[in-house]
Amino acid sequence: MLSQSLSTAVSKLIREDRAPVEWAVSTGLVDYPAAVEAMEARAAAIAAGEAPELVWLLEHPPLYTAGVSSKDDDLLDAGRFPVHRTGRGGQFTYHGPGQRVAYVMLDLNRRGKDVRAFVRGLEQWIIGALDEFGVPADVREGRVGVWVERKGPGWSREDKIAAIGVKVRKWVSFHGISLNVEPDLSHFGGIVPCGIHEHGVTSLVDLGVPATMDEADEALRTSFRRVFGALAAGQAPV
Repeated sequence: MLSQSLSTAVSKLIREDRAPVEWAVSTGLVDYPAAVEAMEARAAAIAAGEAPELVWLLEHPPLYTAGVSSKDDDLLDAGRFPVHRTGRGGQFTYHGPGQRVAYVMLDLNRRGKDVRAFVRGLEQWIIGALDEFGVPADVREGRVGVWVERKGPGWSREDKIAAIGVKVRKWVSFHGISLNVEPDLSHFGGIVPCGIHEHGVTSLVDLGVPATMDEADEALRTSFRRVFGALAAGQAPV
């Protein structure tokens, strides 16, 4: 439950001028360094008033990324996949096929200039998208990302279904979120995801929801409009 003040701040994430955000989807697997270079260039152009905001959806080949708070001990198998040190917030995470990565380049100068509210907006975006599939999800105090509760006879646990890691420069965001649609969950075994030892990871398909990537994209698109406003067709940078 958001506090009243934070709820008010989140409500300001829609631009007053209602200008649409470009929405672009890359086909195939996108090289991570190329994606970071493209994001940095687009964020700089947005800050300079030379380009519109962009949400860029893609998939990466299998890899691990280390955020600014990552701990070396949380990299359990350094030789398994390439490891990329990155300037986003957070710790270690995995990207790979079957996981929808969404890089979010928004001008927070026009959206309340409140990073905490922006992160809560990202959380609400993911939670709303999962609700499109009838999957209840929420955030947890002290844990980054979005979580689902799983129960069976005599047991219950909470698993992470989406990660969030962002960077803000000149009040323009980049990096973003990753939603597990149908990745190989064993690939998370080479790291301690987000530094959290006592919980696991899951995906829509692992939860028994046979979602396609296109269906996940449509759910993300629908929920994004509710939180951040209008969308328009855009072109993927890579």
